Parts: sequence; structure tokens; C-alpha cells
Amino acid sequence: MSDAKYFQTTKRGEIHELKEELHQTDKAKQKDAVKKVIAAMTVGKDVSMLFPDVCNCMQTPNLELKKLVYLYLINYAKSQPDLAIMAVNTFVKDASDSNPLIRALSVRTMGCIRVEQITEYLTNPLSKALKDEDPYVRKTACMCVCKLYDIAPDLVRDQGFVDSLSDLVSDPNPMVVANAVAALLEISERNGEEVLSLSGGGLQKMLVALNECSEWGQVFILDALSVYSCRDEKEAESIIERVVPRLSHVNAAVVLSSVKVVMRLISFVTNAETHKSVLKKLAPPLVTLLSAEPEIQYVALRNILLICQKRPTILKNDIKVFFCKYNDPTFVKMEKVDVMVMLCSDKNVDQVLLELKEYASAEVDVDIVRKSVRAIGRCALKIEAAAQKCVNVLLELIQTKVAYVVQEAIVVIKDTFRKYPNRFESVIGILCENLDSLEESEAKASLIWIVGQYAERIDNAQELIESFVQEFEQVDIEVQLQLLTATVKLFLKKPDSSQALVKHVLGLATTGSINPDLRDRGYIYWRLLSTDPEKAKVVVLSEHGGVAYDSEKLDNNLLDTLLGQLSTLASVLHMPPSSFVSDNERISVPPSTSSPPKPQGSEAWMCGECTFSNAPAAAACVACNAPRPAGWGG
Repeated sequence: MSDAKYFQTTKRGEIHELKEELHQTDKAKQKDAVKKVIAAMTVGKDVSMLFPDVCNCMQTPNLELKKLVYLYLINYAKSQPDLAIMAVNTFVKDASDSNPLIRALSVRTMGCIRVEQITEYLTNPLSKALKDEDPYVRKTACMCVCKLYDIAPDLVRDQGFVDSLSDLVSDPNPMVVANAVAALLEISERNGEEVLSLSGGGLQKMLVALNECSEWGQVFILDALSVYSCRDEKEAESIIERVVPRLSHVNAAVVLSSVKVVMRLISFVTNAETHKSVLKKLAPPLVTLLSAEPEIQYVALRNILLICQKRPTILKNDIKVFFCKYNDPTFVKMEKVDVMVMLCSDKNVDQVLLELKEYASAEVDVDIVRKSVRAIGRCALKIEAAAQKCVNVLLELIQTKVAYVVQEAIVVIKDTFRKYPNRFESVIGILCENLDSLEESEAKASLIWIVGQYAERIDNAQELIESFVQEFEQVDIEVQLQLLTATVKLFLKKPDSSQALVKHVLGLATTGSINPDLRDRGYIYWRLLSTDPEKAKVVVLSEHGGVAYDSEKLDNNLLDTLLGQLSTLASVLHMPPSSFVSDNERISVPPSTSSPPKPQGSEAWMCGECTFSNAPAAAACVACNAPRPAGWGG
């Protein structure tokens, strides 16, 4: 019969009836009563007043009934700590039961009861469980140590439980090894220092257990390997060799954890052929993840962005895999577009532009359209040789006259002008024709910047700026600031015709605005112009630094931190754990006692394509044949 009957609406006086049923001598009725209590607890009803009555049911050899009672105890022990002590004797007794399932259940329950008053009663049963003859009990005890450390860390250290966990890393049972490693990693994260030592045979035991334990046990072991400091290149290659088969695992977490280990240890490999061979093996499993559910695809894509920034050659031949499918969710498409830009190169830029143009003109999702237009602009910033092609595509999109497409295109063309000054002035006229399409502040500010920057080449520059000045008080501060600067530039380039306009705008900025940034900038410009117009030209019309594509890349230190957190939330958010974990920071890669070997000589250079570290005399990378960067001596 289904257990759904236990969740039926309760009636008046039911608590009293349950109390009587819990004291029945018939074990079947007693178990039925406990199930009713658990059902009431599950739907949020307060049944804590039955605590002593439920505890009376603990003295039973029936495993199912014991599990139900323990479940109740875990839920209410925190609110009834004094009553929880009543159950301690039964826990201690069950920890010595002949049935290993009951022994493990007792230890697990004691670990889950987060009441500090009973921790001292837990030490003896836990100490015995860590040395139990049954591996199921030992693996359960490992996790209990971890839970106990969370509420009584000093007690765990004083009782030597951390040392016991370290000993269990060499246990013959793979599940015990995995749980011991998981517990030690958790303790490391809690206290901020490494407590997992893989000296002696611990490393080999872990590598053997890697092939035999469950998929989640494999994740724990791989996480431990990712923070292990190899003694030398040979050991790194040995670990990589044992980890590579895990890349074919059906579980995405195992795959990403394996990638994390390889990404960490590949820096120890100096042999060019081995380096190249290992990197090749990373591509197929990453591509396979894009056939999984959308949520897994999203996590994989966020991790791939990190991997490609560090090792751009891994997926350079698989860019078509990242082309969007019609049924991809928006959040997956957005990440695919980012990866496409990351992998874009001289060889595939035509393919990428064709694909992005299709998204920008045929996609129904406005967010994807905007993302695609901006991606075209990023391609122009990244690949100078393709800048003209990118601008041509943007002009074609402007001709569609779709308002949000036109506005995004103007924004990215402005960045292209900044990156490549004096190259694409011929398109300014087309941009100015679309003045009426501009509704968003960023697009208005971009067009105003273009007009001010190239005022001497635009016949009706003053008319264009005057049209914006008419709504000066209604537009956002971003537009006001840009309009102020553009007006001053216009005056410095065409002083005879724009003197009245610049006075009017300076007046609006200094006396008609309450924004301190706008007001201060207005006063600075006014004093510059009234003191020495020639010096004002030097300041206002000076050459500005161009926009760099690399400006969107992560800082190298942050990137290394996130690569040490692959498959975790940090790698999805692209934020260090310390920024969203308030009380305890996760450790990433600990300070290594050994550094990856490097070629001899102080002028060794790192390849920009595959990041292989090359000898100073090498004219090209021995791993991928990329030329040595300019400026490195031979």
C-alpha cells in the first residue's frame, strides 16, 4: 500500500492518538505511528512534543524503524538539545551492534545531530568506527569526522581524527579512500590550510581508487589531485596518464574535474610532444558536454571560456560546435557567442562573421541580436585584418533600420573608431543618417562622440550637436557629459561658427545641472578655454588610448584561481570564492613547494598560442610552431 495515506489531513486530537500508538507493543503499529509522525514533520507540522515518545522506539532491531526514529532525531535535536542527550546511550550501544548497517547508521546520525552538548559522547564510537572492520562503517565515519569538525574543530584535532583520516587515504577500499579525501578537503577549506598529505603510498592508493570508486568519489579524488604539488615532471605525467581516461566519463562533473587536474599539471610538462598530445585529448570531452542538457551546457561553456583564455589552441579547430542551434535556450546562446569570439582567428573569421550576421538579422530574441552585434565589434577589435569586413557587416545591419540593431551597431562602430583612428571615416555619413533611430543613452553618447571627434570632417556637425542640445536637460548624465565634451571639441575645431553654442552648453552644465561631475567638467573646460585656447586643444584634442580586445579578459591571477575551481560555482560566476563565500574561503591551488620546470636561461619565453615555455634560443614554439614574440632575444 502507498505511503501517501500518511500525508492525509490531520484531525483534532491526533497528537494524543500518536502518543498512544508510539507506546504500542506491536512493532508494526509502532512503526506505522512513527511514519505518521515523520509525515507530519515533513509537511511542516510541529511534532516536537513527541520527542521522548519517539525516542522510546529506538530500542528495536528493526532497521527501517530505527532509520525513521533517527530521521526524527536529526530534525528536532537542535531545538530540543536537552532531550537529544536522552538518545546518546542508544547511539553508543548501536555503534557496537553486530550489524554494520546499524553501526554506520548510528555514527551517521550522531554526526548529523549538530548539538555541541553530545559531541563528547561521540568521540569513542567515532574512534572505533574509523577502525571498524567493515568498509561501509569506515567510509561513514570519515564523513562524520567532517561534520564534527564543523561544530567542534578543536575536539577533532585533540582526538587525532585528522590523522586517522590521513591513514584512511591508504585504505584498501576505494570508497573509504574517496570519503577520507573528501573529509580532508572539507577540513582544509574550513581552516584555510592544507591537511591532506599525499606522502608515501597515499598518492598511489588514490590513483588506484580513482578507477574503482563511485563517480562522486572520483570527483573528490580529482579535486585532491588538482591541488597536489608534483615533485617533478615524471610524476606529473604519471598522474595525467591515470586521469586522462576519466575524460570519457558519462558524468559531467567527473569530466570537468579531470580537465581541472590536467590544466593544473600540464604546466609541469616540458616535452613538446607530450604537451601537445595531452592538450589534444582535452578537446573531445569538452565538445561532448555540449550535447548534454542545457543547464550542463551552460556550466561547460562558462568553464570553456576560462580554459580557452588560458589555452586558446585546445578548441581552435572546433568552432562550429559552438554555433547556436535554433532550440538552444537564450542563456546557452549567449555563452556560445562569447566562445565564438574567443576562438575567432584569421582563419575562421569569415565563418564567424557569417554566423553572427545571421543571428543579428534573423534571431527573434532581442538579447541575442544585441549580443551578436557587439560580438561583431569585438571581432573587429581582436583581428585588425578583419576590421573592414566587420564594419561592412555592421553597415549592412544598419541598413535593416531595426532600431535596436542600429543603436548597437553605432556603439560598436564607435569602439572600432577608437581602436583604428582615421580608417573608417567614410561611414560617418551613414551613421548620422540614423539620428532619428536613437533612443538609448549609450547609442546617443556614441554618436555624439563620433560627431565631436570628427567634427572637422562633418559638414553639419554643429546642426547635429544642436539637435541633441535641445533635449540636454532630459537626457541621462552619460549623454550630457559626452555632449559637453563634443561641443568643446567642435569649438576648438570650428571656433568661428560655434562660439555661441559652446557658451550655451557650458552654461547648462555649470548653472543648470545639480550633477557634480557634469558641473566640475564644465568649469574645467570653461577655464581652459578662457585662459589659453591653444593649451585647451592640447588637453581636449589629444590622442586617446585605443580600445583593447584584451580589456574583456580576466586578470591572470584571477584566471589561475578560477582554473583551480573548474566545475564549481566560482568558475560559473567567474568570481573568486572569497567574493561570495562570507565565512570561509575555499582554497584553490595552494602555494606549491615545487615549481613547474622551465627551460634553462633567464630569457625563456612563453608561447602566446599554447603557453608552452620555450628555450631562449628557439625561434618558434616547439609545441605549436608559433613564432617567437617580437622583443625576445635569441
